[in-house]
Amino acid sequence: MSNPSFISFSGVSKSYDGAQYVVDDLNLDVRKGEFLSLLGPSGSGKTTTLMMLAGFESPTHGEIRLDGRRLDDKPPHQRDIGMVFQNYALFPHLTIAENVAFPLSVRRVSRAEQKTRVQRALEMVELPHLANRRPAQLSGGQQQRVALARALVFEPSVVLMDEPLGALDKRLRETMQYEIMRLHRELSLTIVYVTHDQAEALTMSDRVAVFSDGRIQQAATPSELYENAQNAFVANFVGENNGLTGRVVSVGEDWATLALSDGSVIRGRSEPGLRAGDEAMLALRPERAHIPSAEGVQVDEHSNVVRAQVQELVYCGDHHRVHLALGSRDSFVVKVPNTQRHALPSPGSEIEIAWRHDDCKILAMSVPRSAPVIPASTPLSPSIITTAPAGAN
Repeated sequence: MSNPSFISFSGVSKSYDGAQYVVDDLNLDVRKGEFLSLLGPSGSGKTTTLMMLAGFESPTHGEIRLDGRRLDDKPPHQRDIGMVFQNYALFPHLTIAENVAFPLSVRRVSRAEQKTRVQRALEMVELPHLANRRPAQLSGGQQQRVALARALVFEPSVVLMDEPLGALDKRLRETMQYEIMRLHRELSLTIVYVTHDQAEALTMSDRVAVFSDGRIQQAATPSELYENAQNAFVANFVGENNGLTGRVVSVGEDWATLALSDGSVIRGRSEPGLRAGDEAMLALRPERAHIPSAEGVQVDEHSNVVRAQVQELVYCGDHHRVHLALGSRDSFVVKVPNTQRHALPSPGSEIEIAWRHDDCKILAMSVPRSAPVIPASTPLSPSIITTAPAGAN
């Protein structure tokens, strides 16, 4: 079954000085009803990409289309796009109902229709009882719900969110994550969401596009990103990774053998294009490694086994973090579940650690500059647009 593109970036680049590109030759498709997160460090190009889609920035090259129509020549208020910012951008002198109604008023919707839509939007975010209050009388989480209601009230075809939960505390942020996921599911919204929080992206998204240096390094489902990173940058940026380095000894069709700095030789899944003699990195999640003597795990011919010295133990509630050293150069972390049945090793002791061949991947050290085409597998008025950041990351 085909999934035609709803939002399309074709050869889109953005430069502020004519020399360096903040976004470089971006090709990306988003399906209708998809929740796509743009994830990356500061300066990677994710926010600039969002701002070009919103209309707050113009592409230097390329074109952006929404449902087949070109967007890059239209002003923001003509794009049928809702926007939610991190700082809420609510009018302090207006009531909550008036804030939510604002995008309807600039679109000249009748007063009776405004009242009906505002009530419905506030009910979506479970705040109809606060309609007559002002923003200063609400908590941060409530203000963000109002900003979300304002972005939804005119029934846009796309909702863009620029780190909307960054100013909230951890517990409130998690509550709002589930609230946004609920609205996405119930309303079949198309959402493009910018974040630098890996856990947030993995939890909320249908697909995640990982940005670095103005280009998408990989766009995939959360599980595919975590389990099958395409390069060293993605492996190190998404989740926690034991990035041991070494030199490739041999390469097969799907497997490679890597010699580590301490002389250990390990086997793992191979990145396409890897060659014998290349410097490479072992990508291994801490929860996939085991301490056979502590956990009663059987080691067989499908496992890598290396010796390491225990540096320290860290208690983390549901698990223990065992920090180890391999030789004089590499450090390593193993997560041991806290089942109270494991005999943890002592700091200073030398132990064996093991993991299955197919639980790790051997990746080239360099990050590829070529970006593939990534297929799909107000804010809401001119007066608010001036609050949008220019030249953001």
